[in-house]
Parts: sequence; C-alpha cells; structure tokens
Amino acid sequence: MITKEQYEFALERIEELLPLVGDDTPVNDKKAVELAIVSDIVIAYEEEHYPIEMPTVSELIASSLEEKGMTQKELAGYIGVSPSRINDYIAGRSEPTLKVARRLCTELNIPPAAMLRV
Repeated sequence: MITKEQYEFALERIEELLPLVGDDTPVNDKKAVELAIVSDIVIAYEEEHYPIEMPTVSELIASSLEEKGMTQKELAGYIGVSPSRINDYIAGRSEPTLKVARRLCTELNIPPAAMLRV
C-alpha cells in the first residue's frame, strides 16, 4: 500500500524529472526509468484513493453532443429516432437498444465499450 507521503514525494519527483526527460531520452536512461517508476506510484495511489467512475450512457450522449456542437434534434435525424427519445436517453429515463446504441457510437464517436460500460 502506498502512503500519502510516498504519493506526495512521487508527485514532487515527477515535477523535477519531467524537464529532464524528453521524447528523445532512451528508455533505459536512469532518469526515464525513475520517472516511469514514480509515475506508477502516483497512478496506483490515485486509482485507489481517487477512482474515476465510468460515465453513464446519458452522460456519454450529452457530452458527445456538446463536443460535436450537435442538437438533440440533429442527432435524432441521423440515427432514426425521435428527438423526445434522445431526450429520454439524456435524462436517463430510458436506455437505447443495441441497434440504436451502435448508431449512437458511430455518429458520436463513442467507443462501444464505454456505451456498454465495460
């Protein structure tokens, strides 16, 4: 188990090492190896103490619409459902069928694994 003190030390060390390790630094360089190790410590600590939950289907659709600058009505037309059905998905009142989910993934560039929450 990684302690908070170890985590904070690793964060500080990463800040020191980042300017010293670049894309052209060999992977077996001592600083590059140390950077990889302390990065692993930070990742492990954050996964345990600050887990990021997977977004819901409604969050995926809403954020993807915003990123693409698309309206619910436009999306509905592209995937062949009613605008009210898109609103139901975003509000969490219903889940898309697999067929509609596939279209959503294609149109909104959502990874299928994210849509299936796996």
